[in-house]
Amino acid sequence: MSTKIDIVVYGATGYTGQLVAEYLAANYVGDGAPIWAMAGRNRDKLASVRDAIGAPKDTRLIVADASDPASLRAMVDQARLVVTTVGPYQLYGSDLLAACVASGTDYMDLCGEPLWLKQMIDRHEAAAKASGARILFSCGFDSIPFELGAFFVQEEARRVFGAPVSRVKGRVRDLSWKFSGGTSASARLTFAAVAQDLSLVSILRDPFAFTPGFEGLKQPRGNKPVFEEDLQSWSAPFAMATLNTRNVHRSNMLMGFPYGRDFVYDEMVLTGAGEQGQANAKLVMAANSEKTGPEALRPGEGPSKEERDNGRYDLLYVAIAPDGRQVRASVKGDLDPGYASTAKIISECAICLLRDTPDVPPGLWTPGAAMQHRLIKRLVENAGLRFEVEG
Repeated sequence: MSTKIDIVVYGATGYTGQLVAEYLAANYVGDGAPIWAMAGRNRDKLASVRDAIGAPKDTRLIVADASDPASLRAMVDQARLVVTTVGPYQLYGSDLLAACVASGTDYMDLCGEPLWLKQMIDRHEAAAKASGARILFSCGFDSIPFELGAFFVQEEARRVFGAPVSRVKGRVRDLSWKFSGGTSASARLTFAAVAQDLSLVSILRDPFAFTPGFEGLKQPRGNKPVFEEDLQSWSAPFAMATLNTRNVHRSNMLMGFPYGRDFVYDEMVLTGAGEQGQANAKLVMAANSEKTGPEALRPGEGPSKEERDNGRYDLLYVAIAPDGRQVRASVKGDLDPGYASTAKIISECAICLLRDTPDVPPGLWTPGAAMQHRLIKRLVENAGLRFEVEG
């Protein structure tokens, strides 16, 4: 084929993959739109999804299976960019990523699996730079709003204080969502891997696991409720912090350490003041435990459209200057973060990489470090996110 497909959505018959394809069909079809295709294991199912979401009849359908590396290579060879929603990635992602790296094809995923990401960074960094592949991990709610929230508040710190600061807090003020079955399955696989190899515990505990060759200052553990005087609120551990904090530190490294080599960053959930806030923090702690965690959907299932539309999130970022002065900013999303917002975010990431940031060099990137202001602009204009400075 002389002209490559701009974007291949791999996993388009799955729950999240279908949402991605549906978003592209609604917003990027017609003259001037990128050429995109749907890929999965079964052609009939792909055709059924194509018709159900109202995509054009001539939308390309590609049969590819994670258990068949040759089919993955054939798919990758047709594409400029592969967007994959097929997880857990530690089970189904390694061969696809290797194929993209080998062929110089750009790649995006929704991965929230720290052990797999660490392995892929160590394995493919040099090869991707050599082949020309631009590899972007964690391009959904894991971890773009958090990574870009830190970036956005640091830009405000630069404006107000004259330079970025070495201390930023990320705090979840509101989060309404249906816990992902895929996320739950990934977590169970991670626990199982650690149980078999206790040496992996050190990776999960290392805030600089994604910054090979660099280790910064000691970071807050974030493993128990605390009362924060400056925020006048109790805060509790945040289940996604293990991934997000590492992506933020990698982003800082990839951008050349604009936040400094002594940068300290953590994420917690704000639960309110007084005895009720303390009680809420304990409830969050309990919900983070394996035994009493939130009831998850099974992989491949998802919330109803009404539940997706009624979801939301509100994230606070606090940049603290050495003299104690603060600037604050927020990132807010208008839909269920795990599915509806994530589908829009990764779709706009794909468009941004191809259209707005062709100058991003090859290598393994965090999306915020790669696309910075241009990604914020696209997410605000198209994906329902708001980035705001707070007084």
